[in-house]
Amino acid sequence: MTQSHLEMLAESLITAECARQPCEPLREDIARYSDNPVETAYAIQQLNVQRRLDAGARIVGRKIGLTSVAVQRQLGVDSPDYGCLFADMAFGDNEQIPIDRLLQPKVEAEIVLVLERDLTFERHTLADLISATAYALPALEIVDSRIADWNIGLTDTIADNASCGVFVLGNSPTSLSRFDLVDCAMRLTENGVEVSHGQGSACLGNPLNAACWLADRMVKLGTPLRAGDILLTGALGPMRPVRAGADYFAEIEGLGRVRASFSSLEAKS
Repeated sequence: MTQSHLEMLAESLITAECARQPCEPLREDIARYSDNPVETAYAIQQLNVQRRLDAGARIVGRKIGLTSVAVQRQLGVDSPDYGCLFADMAFGDNEQIPIDRLLQPKVEAEIVLVLERDLTFERHTLADLISATAYALPALEIVDSRIADWNIGLTDTIADNASCGVFVLGNSPTSLSRFDLVDCAMRLTENGVEVSHGQGSACLGNPLNAACWLADRMVKLGTPLRAGDILLTGALGPMRPVRAGADYFAEIEGLGRVRASFSSLEAKS
């Protein structure tokens, strides 16, 4: 695929976000003109990441997607994907999120790892991740898609920064030794009614497995994870569509609670 074609596809995602009008899927174009569709999709992602960096944005971490084995099978893949987290995507616990910032938002509960050491080995172990983690937090990831009707395949979501939207961090930092990452139960409610539940094992069997995969991948790319990075490790249960004006509350056993509320009306131009 030529550089101009890459830039055209990257621009279509930017235009969709800015115009608040989702675009058509990219996967057919990517497959038609590329010998390696997955790497081409990441190249498109990187073009838009660099665009944001050039505009003054700050990367604060990474998100891991496709950590559900069922979803991987659905898309015909055997590994997760990743996207970049920027500082302006972060919201605090119970801070209201403007609904008009998002196109087609969905919410899911996750475990966040915050690093206190760099991860620079070619291959990492769970012990490396445990030693490098300062603390964990409960989080809500608000995934979003610039692709119309969430009609996405693997390369669509990769190109679209792994369908990043915004994220909400809880305020109860907890040592990994204080809770069970595998068997911890998760419950997510919308206006007090349960809409999703799951547990730590839904994330590749253990959220640390997802984090190890990401750490290895970042080293291969020459951009290793660094102290201070925020890692969204993947959903603990099914995602749910976000409703304007609704409040979402997730509790992860042993880790704590996190809340998000959404404005009821779109901002007027």
